[in-house]
Amino acid sequence: MSRKDVHVVPAPEGWAVEQSKGEADRKLFATQEEAVVAATELARQNQAEMFIHGRDGQIRARNSFGHDPRSVKG
Repeated sequence: MSRKDVHVVPAPEGWAVEQSKGEADRKLFATQEEAVVAATELARQNQAEMFIHGRDGQIRARNSFGHDPRSVKG
């Protein structure tokens, strides 16, 4: 199973949660807060990275769930 990043992005209808790797699967939400909650759960289930984009499309936050490539403890 390959790891797929999860993105919270602005959409004309509000906010969308998308997975990378070209999937057309998009879930729409009225607020960014609702989208972040859904994206967090999806990223945890898939042990993936989550990226939160601002209205300008720039990444403003990111979080890793279960896949930490660092080999240093702490």
